[in-house]
Amino acid sequence: MAAEAGWYRASDEDERLRYWDGSAWTEHYAPAPPTPAPAPRASGAVSRIPFLTWVGAGAFALFGIITLISSGIGGLLILAGIVALFSALYTLATGRRSWLLLGTRKLGAAVLAGALVTVIAGTSVYGATTGRADADLAAATSTETASPIPTKTARPTQTPTPTPTATVELDPDEPVAGGAIAVAATAPSSSVRAVDLLATLPIKGRAAKTGYDRVGQFGQAWLDVDRNGCDTRNDILQRDLVDETLSGPCKVLTGRLADPYTATTIDFVRGNTTSTLVQIDHVVALSDAWQKGAQQLTAEQRTSLANDPLNLLAVDGPANSQKGDGDAATWLPANRAFRCAYVARQVAVKATYSLWVTAAEHDAIARVLTACPDEMAPISGFTPIPAPPAPEPAPVVAPAPAPVVEAPPAQTAPAPAPAPVADAFYANCDAVRAAGAAPIYAGQPGYSRKLDRDGDGVGCE
Repeated sequence: MAAEAGWYRASDEDERLRYWDGSAWTEHYAPAPPTPAPAPRASGAVSRIPFLTWVGAGAFALFGIITLISSGIGGLLILAGIVALFSALYTLATGRRSWLLLGTRKLGAAVLAGALVTVIAGTSVYGATTGRADADLAAATSTETASPIPTKTARPTQTPTPTPTATVELDPDEPVAGGAIAVAATAPSSSVRAVDLLATLPIKGRAAKTGYDRVGQFGQAWLDVDRNGCDTRNDILQRDLVDETLSGPCKVLTGRLADPYTATTIDFVRGNTTSTLVQIDHVVALSDAWQKGAQQLTAEQRTSLANDPLNLLAVDGPANSQKGDGDAATWLPANRAFRCAYVARQVAVKATYSLWVTAAEHDAIARVLTACPDEMAPISGFTPIPAPPAPEPAPVVAPAPAPVVEAPPAQTAPAPAPAPVADAFYANCDAVRAAGAAPIYAGQPGYSRKLDRDGDGVGCE
């Protein structure tokens, strides 16, 4: 089939165009038009970017966002400067193009200089931002009071008189009175800064725990040592809870606690399974006190330490269990805003009862107080009560001696042997209550640590 008429290339050697009339070649020639240059592709620049560059850019974007959120613009500048620094060093050392597309050593040197400037600028910005944040935190913390626990008007107390210690219920209707209140001679007579009081505490190692017994050394739990008619536990609940309801003048049935350890609000409801949500914490644990000087105190002073409101706070039960008998070196409240008041109270208790601190404990307290150097140490409300002077005896005229008549020696019957204490075993608190032995105290038959979840010497409360 013949081709259509038109201009065609005459031959491979002749680049001119020759006219074909549809059936034969004519003698008409024309110069061939120049070949147009290929149009540049719009996406060529993007397609030439190496895969490694895309990976590096994506990683930098991800870490850049994280750094910006956590460390601010200063941290982002430092990150960018370090990335550019290492890329420039690669180009300078090898002469090859890095993943940052630095193709020449001259360009690498310029980027290296810019990276150093960026790192220095980022460090300055980050330091200034951190300094302002620390200053704001210190200012906010220093405004905290020594104890943010709500205070109430105290009930008038009577002069305590020593009475024998007896086994009592946790919240008896008629609390058993404790011994005479006594405090150590080093108790501060006026409010002082906690950091200054800390400097007066001796620094020693921890003594052995040998001989520690909650009831035997610190008295029965929750006595009425101030003789106000209520046991110590209910005194503290009434002091620290708000909107409480009572059964009689003492027993707290319900209330609401602004917990200082966790900065949460806890609804307190008295009951076998609910009372443990709010526990009374010894700010200086009795076991810790025993190993740091309480062994040298009198029994009255140890009883005072265990019941002194200065050393007691109503707190979140799980947080109290987590603390155990730890000191400031091993445990601090999760609520950072309360830490200054917390360690200040610990210092006050240890100064009041002539206790010492370990080196690690001293350093931990000192670190907390650097943010609040003007935090005041609270004062114990327990003070020694002087005994009234004894009246002078009236002169007595001795009667004339009567003649002495020797009496025959009396026959004394032998004392009966003490009845053996039967062994007791309780599988759980239900068994203790069924036997009528709840609450059960350390030292009583059948007591075990599994019955005493908070470790205060009182099981199945």
